[in-house]
Amino acid sequence: MPGNDRFASRLLAWQRRHGRHALPWQQRRTAYRVWLSEIMLQQTQVATVIPYYRRFLARFPDVNALAAAPLDEVLHLWSGLGYYARARHLHRAAQHICEQHGGIFPADFQQLAQLPGIGRSTAGAILVLAAGQRHPILDGNVKRVLTRFHALAGWPGHRAVEQRLWELAERHTPHKNVADYTQAIMDLGATLCTRRRPRCHECPVARDCRAHALGREADFPEPRPRKLLPVRRTRMLLLTCEGKVLLQRRPPTGIWGGLWGFPELPPDRELHAWCRQHLQVQPLAACHWPVLRHSFSHFHLDIEPLQAEVSAAPGVSDNDDRIWYDLRAPRRLGLAAPVTELLKVLQTSLGGGVDGAHGQMRLAG
Repeated sequence: MPGNDRFASRLLAWQRRHGRHALPWQQRRTAYRVWLSEIMLQQTQVATVIPYYRRFLARFPDVNALAAAPLDEVLHLWSGLGYYARARHLHRAAQHICEQHGGIFPADFQQLAQLPGIGRSTAGAILVLAAGQRHPILDGNVKRVLTRFHALAGWPGHRAVEQRLWELAERHTPHKNVADYTQAIMDLGATLCTRRRPRCHECPVARDCRAHALGREADFPEPRPRKLLPVRRTRMLLLTCEGKVLLQRRPPTGIWGGLWGFPELPPDRELHAWCRQHLQVQPLAACHWPVLRHSFSHFHLDIEPLQAEVSAAPGVSDNDDRIWYDLRAPRRLGLAAPVTELLKVLQTSLGGGVDGAHGQMRLAG
């Protein structure tokens, strides 16, 4: 259709002059580098990703190095980037590629899309950008561009709306210069057709954009239906002994799966009895720190830190799931953001006391 040819051709012309060409993952493109960048960029801004990407690539230059690495080291390098299931999926997918495909990324779309954490859009992006195949993609930036261009009503997370977006993505994807087009539409969404204050006067397809014609750019895409986020609560135990604090590995699934954190005291249990029963330690009087709020996309978590010194810990020794973490010589571990924050406060408090006044710290994640 002529309109679709015009959409793609205008994007391609704009990309040549104004698109991004110097991002780290655009240099020496390989399936591994594209895959790593696509996973890191999910729900995360480019400026945040770049230093993580460079550190990650320096340590794991190829899929074999990533597959052979301990999960703890992978999670350590991911610490602070959030959405840790991405790192676990990345590690599992690397191992699968090495075990089932000899360390070579599958060139078959279905095989690639079935790997942990990849899916339809990421598989398409890898095969387009690294292998020159033709596949539509539908990441957050592309959804926003197409939703505005067509003034498509409804929240993109609804199945019917998403299906319509896939149809539009397929229709607009050209049969030539697919990699350049894919980069162009992602760049357009990231730099001009932004979530807030889109720069429509610079947009190469603004003259045909229905949302722009209606003066309703801010109305598309429609937001997720609002709902009041529930609040969950937990008590984290900061048990210290001779400059060390007790950490234990979290279960492999659930929030912060596979990362290291503090033991959590059930709400109906008394501190000293629970510690004697489960940790074989006898804490001294506990100090209650201010509540730390960590916000997820679907709930808030209010963390009540309880810090207590133990005189000795004969019943607890380092193993695969529990360690005494030396605050003076920290190990390279995967730590969730609030655990990292509390460890910093703990290092300061052990050096010069802590203010236990009531209050609330906030931490978004």
